[in-house]
Amino acid sequence: MTLASGPVAATTSEGGDGLRFTVLSSRPQVVSAGNALVRLDVPGGSVQKVRVTRDGTDVTSSFRPVDGGRALEGLVTDLRAGRNVLTASARGVRPARIVLDDHPVTGPVFSGPHEQPFICDTAEFTTVTGSKLGPPADEDCSIATRVDHVYRTTAGKFAPLPAGQTRPADLAWTTTSEGRRVPYIVRVETGTVNRAVYEMSMLADPAADEPDPWRRSPGWNGRLIYTFGGGCSSGWYVQGRNTGHVMDDRMLRQGYAVASSSLNVFGNNCNDLLAAETTSMVKERFVEAYGAPAFTIGWGCSGGSYQTHQIGDNYPGLLDGIVSGCSFPEVGFGTVNTITDARLLDHYFREVAPDAFSREQQQAVSGFGRWESIANLGRGGGRIDPRIFCPGQLPAPLRYHPESNPTGARCDVYDHTVNVYGRDPRTGFARRPLDNTGIQYGLGALRDKAITVEQFLDLNERIGGFDADANHVPERTRADLAATRAAYRSGRLLNAGAGLARMPMIDYRAYTDDAPGGDIHMRFQSFSTRERLLKANGTFDNQVMLVEDNRYGGFSLNSPVLLDALTQMDRWLTAIAADHGPGRPADRVVRNKPRELTDACWTRDPEPRKITEPQVAGNGTTTCNTLYPVWTSPRLVAGGTMANDIVKCRLRPIDPAEYGTPLTKPQLDRLRKIFPGGTCDWSAPGAGQQGLAGTWQSFGKR
Repeated sequence: MTLASGPVAATTSEGGDGLRFTVLSSRPQVVSAGNALVRLDVPGGSVQKVRVTRDGTDVTSSFRPVDGGRALEGLVTDLRAGRNVLTASARGVRPARIVLDDHPVTGPVFSGPHEQPFICDTAEFTTVTGSKLGPPADEDCSIATRVDHVYRTTAGKFAPLPAGQTRPADLAWTTTSEGRRVPYIVRVETGTVNRAVYEMSMLADPAADEPDPWRRSPGWNGRLIYTFGGGCSSGWYVQGRNTGHVMDDRMLRQGYAVASSSLNVFGNNCNDLLAAETTSMVKERFVEAYGAPAFTIGWGCSGGSYQTHQIGDNYPGLLDGIVSGCSFPEVGFGTVNTITDARLLDHYFREVAPDAFSREQQQAVSGFGRWESIANLGRGGGRIDPRIFCPGQLPAPLRYHPESNPTGARCDVYDHTVNVYGRDPRTGFARRPLDNTGIQYGLGALRDKAITVEQFLDLNERIGGFDADANHVPERTRADLAATRAAYRSGRLLNAGAGLARMPMIDYRAYTDDAPGGDIHMRFQSFSTRERLLKANGTFDNQVMLVEDNRYGGFSLNSPVLLDALTQMDRWLTAIAADHGPGRPADRVVRNKPRELTDACWTRDPEPRKITEPQVAGNGTTTCNTLYPVWTSPRLVAGGTMANDIVKCRLRPIDPAEYGTPLTKPQLDRLRKIFPGGTCDWSAPGAGQQGLAGTWQSFGKR
């Protein structure tokens, strides 16, 4: 068995005695750029007798024998946009037929109509040699594909390879994970697909022949790491000036190929659907140019973790294993619900009822490990405001303004995902799956006697909500139920029961809950993902949690823990590939997990010690959560579950017994007036909550 190197391709032959097509570079339905790397298995090895046609045109010459003549492989070119039919025939065997649906190299493929306006950034994009890409060739921000070579110096730096030289005097050499000693020269391909700039890097000696799918660079260890960049705020309407980074010494020196694109950086594109589509197209380009990798590791922190989780679950086959740092389940709910609740609390504590709560009481209501995180996350809540986080590249005349430019570009997470959520017919804005109706802010703090009944009542009476432009209003926010259902069905709210159910996962966290100024990267988010795995699959045995302090700065391979996580993920995937035993894919994942790869934390000592123990949410109940407490959020303090997967809660009548303290009749009357429809029943499924509608969903035209 070999690991899927890309989306599993459909085949058309029936029985074991016929010809059979497989698309190696992508799924047949999502081919792009007019090319596809195709394999044709030939029973009996009679490849000389085979004829292959594309819509009636003979393309047999594009194929070559592989695997000792048991199959043919070829790069089929000149596909036309839309439907293309490949057929193969040979005397005495059943013919094969497969349909390839080709899409423009500029996209879209399955993410729906392109966002407009869209600002090209090629003129400001700096290549690995330090030069700029220059102006785009068209309105889709395209550039000519280029190849640069850089080398690692003996001083430990990357430098452009001088023209006409392949062995500079200060050239370093490296030994790959496969034991090959090669010159440390990196080939970097830069181009555009789907209006994104992509980069691909691998060890490749320019003195040798150009690599292709059948002539691989000796420096490549056959594995691909796809890097995903962080951020979110201002991540709309731009191409982006950076990728997720493809020049990490610790990856390249071992022989890994590394790929990424500008639309796989959430600071440029805070939309996991568009990120998935771009990943599909970039990986397709990689396979067509260099061959299918043994496996692909998704690698990202913060905004990168959103992508590893959602692409892994919703578009299985693009990634085979993921290493996610400073992680969240997804941006639209795990993050947005927390930061918008923090925004409401910050507004209440500063503007509505200043000095009514002590700092300690405010912190108890928030659930955060630091009081400063309330304002810190509250500022991040501007992601739902269409005016705050517009990217600098977007000209002011194009931006939305409620009076002067009501049809302008709205810079928020919902309008950037309008292809999924649809438009509100009343406003023309994206429908919003945002809700705080029935949420009893500070309920846990009241039960713990950290706040008084009067404080609890005033807080919930006056905390309010947001209007369509994220202005604070007295009324609670009500979710659009069409958008809510779309969030669940489309995987915008991470389900965790599709691709992630059978994927090796390492959750690495450099702990920042106690950062002096507050921080958004809170540890409970890792447990939200774990809880969803458990809820969807009955187990989280395919996920390993690792946590240490932040001495190495978030997600850096300077950390021995994270560097070892990459090694362990490689071993895990390699073992799965070699496992020919029975059972489901999920069973093979669990039984091939390296023995030494277990939940663990590291002490905060100058020489940290590893503590191997199951990671458990809480504070002071285990060695690890004493070292690294798992704080919560306003919604969890209000009674929400750790899965944090309810967009809009169902309501139930007020129960006087749930407050942990007697309420007077006037207090109960006031509470019923605050919550006329009732309060959240967190034990019930959310309104519109349902399963994932399927993987590899397409959002077409609206």
